[in-house]
Amino acid sequence: MNSPASPAREPSRQDLLDRLSSAVSCDVVVIGGGATGLGIAVDAAARGFSTALFEAEDFAKGTSSRATKLVHGGVRYLAQGNVSLVREALRERKLLLANAPHLAQPLPFVVPAYGLRGRVWDLPFLRIGLGLYDLLAGTRRLGPTRCVGRRALLEESPQIRGSELVGGVRYWDGQFDDARLAVALARTAIRAGGCVLNHCRVVSLMHGHTPSAGRRVEGVVVEDRETGRSLEVRARCVINATGVWVDAIRRLDDPAAQEMVSPSQGVHVVVDREFFPSDQALLVPKTADGRVLFAVPWLGKVILGTTDTPRDDLPLEPRPFAEEVDFILHEASRYLARPPGRGDIRSAWAGLRPLVRPADRGATDTKRISREHHIVASPDGLVTITGGKWTTYRAMAEDALAACFAHGLLDTRPAGVTRSLRLVGAPACGEALVPLAAPPGLHLYGSEAAAVAMLPGADHELLPGLTEAMVRFAVRQEYARTVEDVLARRSRWLFLDAQAAAAAADAVAAIMRDELGPAFDAAASAAGFRRLASHYAATAFNSDTRT
Repeated sequence: MNSPASPAREPSRQDLLDRLSSAVSCDVVVIGGGATGLGIAVDAAARGFSTALFEAEDFAKGTSSRATKLVHGGVRYLAQGNVSLVREALRERKLLLANAPHLAQPLPFVVPAYGLRGRVWDLPFLRIGLGLYDLLAGTRRLGPTRCVGRRALLEESPQIRGSELVGGVRYWDGQFDDARLAVALARTAIRAGGCVLNHCRVVSLMHGHTPSAGRRVEGVVVEDRETGRSLEVRARCVINATGVWVDAIRRLDDPAAQEMVSPSQGVHVVVDREFFPSDQALLVPKTADGRVLFAVPWLGKVILGTTDTPRDDLPLEPRPFAEEVDFILHEASRYLARPPGRGDIRSAWAGLRPLVRPADRGATDTKRISREHHIVASPDGLVTITGGKWTTYRAMAEDALAACFAHGLLDTRPAGVTRSLRLVGAPACGEALVPLAAPPGLHLYGSEAAAVAMLPGADHELLPGLTEAMVRFAVRQEYARTVEDVLARRSRWLFLDAQAAAAAADAVAAIMRDELGPAFDAAASAAGFRRLASHYAATAFNSDTRT
């Protein structure tokens, strides 16, 4: 057995490509390396299906790295009366916190109550509603819901605006590191025998004919974006899990396929912790646009958000609209004693939610569109899953495979194998954990922290909490292929401080070239990242750019 200080090296990207090239076919091909696709790959591989997953960019490049970083049962869904969705999410929240405790942990939330100017949040009403949330959680609850007096609330969270404050209610949910959880899922699927590849684009579907079923999807054609090489991968079942982009894949099967997704843009703003120096999160139940507002401590910063803005386009890198940023800052100013301004923004990002298009195609209020996932199978056997949320990724994977069984694409195998499947890096049960609110560091690596610390450059810090050794580990063990992969998703510096991340790009690129060899274009990778980071920095929001 390998010691923690010297882990078995993961199969290389080339190893995985060679494995696919030598295989006649596999059972399952998953398209899309976000939360949903990676969850399916883990479940399928864990059940013993030969599994391949292809992601055109990097794991969690899209929506799955742009969440509010909350593992939650959905308080707002309870207010909407969707009790079944809340129950499912509360169950999955508990499983996720157990299976990846280094990346998902409990977090207390406070809901402040103010007494004047039309912002009356009746404390007993809040207490009853959040008490019901506890009741639905049952033994899975993370902590008790309690009323908090005005004085205690200001002592615990001194940056909450005190004028007209009458008290609040504290309840518990969870938070996580979304992109690092995605990487852990990818590595878990690989260790279960799957071939999981980033920077590999599915360019077409392969069709065949059978006497019993007629025309059928029987595989994919993949382009390795690093080499330009094409690869045909045959499969009994192809699952489209590409989030907001599922309709593009569906049209590879049927050019006349009707749109499933009604995208909504959610924007988050990151500021320094001095604006909300608390170990608990702040939740405002209803903003001017009908959403909730969060102030969440995360990796030494504070995340403010989110918005809900319909979009009719699907850019790979959606940018916050200037009015969305201003809206978040304005709403925050109503509840923070020292409100941040545009110049205080360290990073801001937008993510596209893959909301399932309602039967009323004229509906435009995305806040009212269901957050539940939706699965369809085409006449040719392409299975598509979209909608849902990070918290329920594991249940979504089970449902997707159940749909494959129901349509005769795979032989039925028992579900539930992932309920207690601990993800790569999960520390031993009972091991002390550093809160995710703390600045980034080795605690995010869980049981692999010692292995990272043994690599060259462990004492060479590039950014606070990011060392040369961590960059080497990202390349060797976590399939990082670009500077962006490292600074956006293996570490989270693009999302924490875009300007600081851009300043480190050349140093990261030099280390990656040392690991990947002369074929890696360090200058181009660093320059590309700097261009990207410029869209996350405060200076990007001086005018409204709807791109």
